[in-house]
Amino acid sequence: MGFSSWAHWLVILVVVVLIFGTKKLRNVGKDLGGAVHDFKKGLNEGSEADKTAAAEQPARNEEDAGKSG
Repeated sequence: MGFSSWAHWLVILVVVVLIFGTKKLRNVGKDLGGAVHDFKKGLNEGSEADKTAAAEQPARNEEDAGKSG
């Protein structure tokens, strides 16, 4: 009976459910899903902020060149 055997994983699943209970496992699943969602949202907001900063950067350089000349 190796690690890839379905019976092995079934026994592990039963033991985990007996130890933690279905309610706690359901809450852990919701918390994990919420964390992944927030992480992806943060990545998207960060990339949008980078794009905005990159778009504003040339405009700032042109303003600085105009003031010094």
